Amino acid sequence: MERFKQKLAAAGIPFKENEPLAAHCTFKIGGPADVFILPESEAQLCAAVALCKAEAVRYYLLGNGSNILFADEGYRGAVIDTTALKTELRFADTVQVTAGAGLKLSALCTAALEHGLTGLEFAYGIPGTVGGAVYMNAGAYGGEVKDVLQSVRYLTAEGEITEAPAAELDLSYRHSAFEENGGCILSACFRLEPGDPGAIKARMNELMAKRLDKQPLDKPSAGSTFKRPAGAFAAALIDQCGLRGYRHGGAAVSEKHCGFVVNLGGATCADVLALCDEVRAIVQEKTGYELEKEIRVVK
Repeated sequence: MERFKQKLAAAGIPFKENEPLAAHCTFKIGGPADVFILPESEAQLCAAVALCKAEAVRYYLLGNGSNILFADEGYRGAVIDTTALKTELRFADTVQVTAGAGLKLSALCTAALEHGLTGLEFAYGIPGTVGGAVYMNAGAYGGEVKDVLQSVRYLTAEGEITEAPAAELDLSYRHSAFEENGGCILSACFRLEPGDPGAIKARMNELMAKRLDKQPLDKPSAGSTFKRPAGAFAAALIDQCGLRGYRHGGAAVSEKHCGFVVNLGGATCADVLALCDEVRAIVQEKTGYELEKEIRVVK
């Protein structure tokens, strides 16, 4: 690891040591990462990944940390923070927009509005990055990334930069090919449609108001904790089982929205995982449905 850090420094790639991961995720949970890398450019990002592989250092690519639960022990290896990238937006052919992986979705949605482009309203308020949204095919209020994604540039597991059309990325409910292929998303191109800025803004405001009304945005969480099971809704099943407000340590099923597990203050990763296991067991026993976690646990 010392040689790895020396090589990062020699390459001019910024990094920190023993950085608390609780500061880099919306759950506000997680121990330190051995090395926390902050690449400022796409070239530095690719170089950091290459160094990790060359030095046999395990690594994790981090966006906004809005769907992540980090282990209490932290992460033995390198966490690469894509939000540190100096990202840019490029508009072409009046309806195409290309965004860097580290750009926040809210910024992309706002830029689309400013250019009078519709199609991304559903994503306004999703607290993630472009890369994270593509990686998990993020969606809300009837829309998904795959509906507007045209292509993705990425660094392959073999170290080559390539571009693939959305149709080849196995985009499905909360899933993409990147979960299996080991690729590092660099940027994504979206195809939108011309629209009325007033109507676009009204829809964005409407969906944000729904989020504020229905979701526990005042408490740390990682968004929807469980995936939607076929034929049912996780939040409704949890509520039906009388688990609203159910607690384990500092973690609890939200009183406001049963689909969210929240950090009441001082919750640990162990608290959250134990709570999830208890909720899953009770729901399966009482309803027959098996819930699957949507949040990603990183150890």
